[in-house]
Amino acid sequence: MRITKRSNIAMRVLMFCAVHQGRRVTKGEVATRCNTSESHLAQIINQLAQLGYLATQRGRGGVALGRAAGDILIGDVFRDLEGAAPLTECFADVDNTCPLIRACRLRLAISDAAEAFFAHLDGITLDALVCGNEALFEMLGAPRCPEVA
Repeated sequence: MRITKRSNIAMRVLMFCAVHQGRRVTKGEVATRCNTSESHLAQIINQLAQLGYLATQRGRGGVALGRAAGDILIGDVFRDLEGAAPLTECFADVDNTCPLIRACRLRLAISDAAEAFFAHLDGITLDALVCGNEALFEMLGAPRCPEVA
C-alpha cells in the first residue's frame, strides 16, 4: 500500500502541532519545518480541521490540535485520508476495466491487507509518535516533550 503525499504531509502537520502543544502555530512555520508549500498545506489543514483533528482560527490565529494527541488514532487519520482512494482498479466504481472482477480472489486479499494495515495503526496514537521523541522536538523547533499526566 502506498501512502499519498497528502497523508504524509497531514501526519507532519499533526506531529508539528503535537510537539507545539499549548500554542497555535502558523501555516508558514509548518511549511518551513515540514518542507511543503503553504498553498498545498492550506488544503490539508482545511481537511484536517473539517475532520476535527485540527482547530483553526481565521486571520493570524493559526492552528492547533483539535483534540488531545492521546485521542488521535493514527489508523483513523489514515482511514479518513486514504480510505476513499481505491487501492487498485478493481475497487473503483468507475473506470474499472478488469475482466476478472467477478472471479478474482486478489481483490479480497488486498482488501483484507488494507484493513490489517489500518487496524495496526489503530493501536498507535499521535501522542505515542511524539512524546519522548526528543529528536523530533529538536527538528521541529520545540523546546522539549511536555510531561505526560
